Amino acid sequence: MTSSTRVTKTREPQQDRSRATQQRLLETAVECLAELGWAATSVGLVAERAGVSRGAAQHHFPTREALFMAAVDHMGEQRGQELRGQAAELPDGPDRTLAVLELISGFYIGPLFRAALQVWVTASSDEALRAKVIPLEARFGREVHAATVELLGLDESVEGVRETVMATLDLVRGLALADILTDDSRRRTQVLRQWASVLDQTLEMGV
Repeated sequence: MTSSTRVTKTREPQQDRSRATQQRLLETAVECLAELGWAATSVGLVAERAGVSRGAAQHHFPTREALFMAAVDHMGEQRGQELRGQAAELPDGPDRTLAVLELISGFYIGPLFRAALQVWVTASSDEALRAKVIPLEARFGREVHAATVELLGLDESVEGVRETVMATLDLVRGLALADILTDDSRRRTQVLRQWASVLDQTLEMGV
């Protein structure tokens, strides 16, 4: 075995451990943001909960802001993968619209959305942070919009369809906000069922 081969084999486990550490930090950061909020979450706390030394955490993410931005971005990608995976299991026929709405709604319920809200609130009064958050949220919004159009089999060249999709996503995000303080799942189910009916009728009429 040549020295270069030994070096390569040594680097691979190190890189794997580094990636695992980074992912653990990102996932823990989201959990802390969702549970404790921006002000109470520090790199030290995230490192402690993740079982990582503070030095190792700062090696990957020198600042708290860098950690939080990476965490939101990472979890957005993870949820995107989940969305695509679950989309394959959606039913066809008359129940599909409601199933799509429930799937998209699930995208905004849970730790990721709660963590993102903490970042948004802080960014609203922090110009430098806001400049970093806006592009992330714009990309995230485009991906969810495109997924909704695809899953519902819509044609956005038809007048009004794009606006209808935008209204749908605004509705879903609003329902997610209502779930922040109390369990709003029962009302959310009723609203989504009604909106699915309205959406089907509207789109059948060609908007």
